[in-house]
Amino acid sequence: MTHGLANLPLVFLDVDGPLIPFKARSVGGGRPFAGAVARSSGGGGNPLLDRIDPADGERLSALNCQLVWATTWMADANEVISPLLGLPALPVVEWPDDDEDPAHGLHWKTAYLTQWAAGRRFVWLDDETTVCLARRRDDRRRPAMGRGSTSDASAAAPRRPVQGPD
Repeated sequence: MTHGLANLPLVFLDVDGPLIPFKARSVGGGRPFAGAVARSSGGGGNPLLDRIDPADGERLSALNCQLVWATTWMADANEVISPLLGLPALPVVEWPDDDEDPAHGLHWKTAYLTQWAAGRRFVWLDDETTVCLARRRDDRRRPAMGRGSTSDASAAAPRRPVQGPD
């Protein structure tokens, strides 16, 4: 990591859901999206890789941040997903091999991402977030993300959209 990257916010990226949508993308007129990258999904390949849009890689690269894989694909994300998005190899969050239950209401990745960020600001793009990540005015749940942390994780609560103070 270069000194410049160390000062940038982090963007933790999940793969399944945010980058490989569970529902096929559509283009204008409801036509199905035919991934802009020609590839065969035959053999042992993952047929859902056709749902990856290389434009997502361009959009991510344009952000002023450090991209980090935060996915159960782990190192495979660099071998399979990065080339399809036109991204370089990215740092990877290595998930521990334990079955410890997370704090009540937190997603299992939350504590590991907060530790990995080590006080840096971050955004976490994942399809599996919990309402506990929603920032509350009374801040009762904030200590679970790391008291005194400069990291910010917000999610829209089902009955309350993200608002200005969030």
